Amino acid sequence: MSQSPSTSPSAVTTRDFLAMKKAGKRIVAVTAYDALFGRLVDEAGVDCALVGDSLNQVLCGEPSTLSATLEQMIYHGRAVRRGVQRALLVIDMPFLSYQVSREEAVRNCGRVMKETGAQAVKLEGGAAMVETIRALVEIGIPVMGHIGLTPQSVHALGGYRVQGRDDETAQRLEADAQALEEAGCFAIVLELVPAAVAERISRSLTIPTIGIGAGARCDGQVLVLHDLLGLNDAFAPKFLKRFANLADEVRRAVGAFAGEVRGGTYPGPEHSF
Repeated sequence: MSQSPSTSPSAVTTRDFLAMKKAGKRIVAVTAYDALFGRLVDEAGVDCALVGDSLNQVLCGEPSTLSATLEQMIYHGRAVRRGVQRALLVIDMPFLSYQVSREEAVRNCGRVMKETGAQAVKLEGGAAMVETIRALVEIGIPVMGHIGLTPQSVHALGGYRVQGRDDETAQRLEADAQALEEAGCFAIVLELVPAAVAERISRSLTIPTIGIGAGARCDGQVLVLHDLLGLNDAFAPKFLKRFANLADEVRRAVGAFAGEVRGGTYPGPEHSF
């Protein structure tokens, strides 16, 4: 007899995402890259912990997500899995891990699921990814789609720009969303899309949309954890709201530590054995 993964009885599933859409309940998603933050966001009650390939920029200082590797995503996915008990764990598939062929996509996505304990993977791209997504869903790998600004295509898109501002590209996004739903995606991220376009897409689908820079009418929202905490204070796009200013607090705390070490007041007797 098989056993369920090490998640709590109330763990969020892909079916819950569909039920939340139907009930009009907003989905909360944040990124997490390690066990500690995985545990903290899980305890805070998020619905989805996304191990985003944004870790390549946030943690590694790279200029884009393009150089993220499959091994890197698996390593961080395994770490986050140790911290997350309730939220749905989704792993970004990195550039060229799923675009070369359907067979390679199945192999790599299957490896991610097997080695991390994630419940789903996320793939970027619209209609061009339909056959790949369908192949994954058919063998039991849940897929979250991602359209609008797709960071792995940043050079083809001409930079980090809002997508769907004109009628032609807006209609293409709407068609892509419909194609992803028909292929079997259980949810779609809409990134840097005009609010009106994101609203039309959200209303047209039976699966939920999760927005980032796509207005308030999506079925949920996602932010990079380090951005919403104000740790990455050099990053300030229009769509971002900082819910804390931890960069200043980190500087203050480390500065206080340095001052006490240099002044000989730390460690004190109470910190010594």
